[in-house]
Amino acid sequence: MEKLQGEIPQIRFPEFKELWEHKKLSELLSEAKKRNEDLKYSKDEVLSVSGELGIVNQIEHLGRSYAGVSVHQYHIVETGDIVYTKSPLKANPFGIIKLNKGKAGIVSTLYAVYKVNQKTAYGPFIDYYFSLDANTNRYLRPLVKKGAKNDMKINNAYVLHDRIFIPTIPEQIRISSFYSVLDKKITQLKQKKTLLEQYKKGVMQKLFSQELRFKDENGKEFRRWEEKMFGECFISLPSKKHQIKTTEFQSDGKYKVIDQGQEIIAGFSDEEPLLFTNIPIVVFGDHTTILKYIDFEFIVGADGTKLLKNKEGSNLKYLFYNLTHNNVKQEGYKRHFSALNDVLIQIPSLPEQTKITNFLSAIDQKINHCQQQIEKTEH
Repeated sequence: MEKLQGEIPQIRFPEFKELWEHKKLSELLSEAKKRNEDLKYSKDEVLSVSGELGIVNQIEHLGRSYAGVSVHQYHIVETGDIVYTKSPLKANPFGIIKLNKGKAGIVSTLYAVYKVNQKTAYGPFIDYYFSLDANTNRYLRPLVKKGAKNDMKINNAYVLHDRIFIPTIPEQIRISSFYSVLDKKITQLKQKKTLLEQYKKGVMQKLFSQELRFKDENGKEFRRWEEKMFGECFISLPSKKHQIKTTEFQSDGKYKVIDQGQEIIAGFSDEEPLLFTNIPIVVFGDHTTILKYIDFEFIVGADGTKLLKNKEGSNLKYLFYNLTHNNVKQEGYKRHFSALNDVLIQIPSLPEQTKITNFLSAIDQKINHCQQQIEKTEH
């Protein structure tokens, strides 16, 4: 959903022609003041509000209850209510606004709870509207005063004081239905990606423990694996500075740059000295060693970068998979790069290394494709 700042949105469904109205939030919501005085809801039914997950059971989300000694003054949150969280988040320094799509429960008095006016608003539309950080921050910024401890100084009723642009109920429902379909697709893609990642982890465990072995083209067993130190399998290439022209790559004068493990697109002058390579594996080492496999041409933008090349009999990407399986990528060695030289790894024959690499690369391609689909759908 784009930032909505006018009576006619830039993109809309063609069957709707009416102008969007600039309404006070108090016309769309009203404060819900019902408390848990009869203790209808217990500490097991306390809700938390997450920027990513929305309104969820606190124990299920955080693993324990953070409720006070008594919950009799907690606000009751019915299904379909809107909750404003008066706690700053990194992307939302003035708090977040979410719809309760799940079971009824209670929230602490630090939250504000609102009922949706069914004649003017559709709850899921309000939820999608405030799912945009830009919309939430723009709306709350003029209203919220922050205390010395970064706490929110705002009355529950005053939260409804400002205005948003909003269409008719039918268009609100149409927009919400569209985003609901997208959300479902994103959820399915994320689940698929998670399953692929779990599958890859399990397969790597079996491959590098030799529980799972490949056979050669004739169906015969490959030779036994050898144990070698990582330093026996590669050579470290010297990085040389080169004078190169910006026109040698992308037409917009930009280059792919690898700097501290991150891919950056950047532009440079013709005279600027750069480190250029198309070697596919890079090690960044200052306080922590980080491995990253790069399979495109790139410029090195970090002085601590080391470029690796495999020795005869070693597949460079196999070495990368083997090391990452042993948590070198995730944990690092937190000391000089030379510490990697003494890491012991199991080395099969080069044909088996290639089969392992191709198999894991195919899984990686599926994982990357899922991630690209997620990003495309989200944006």
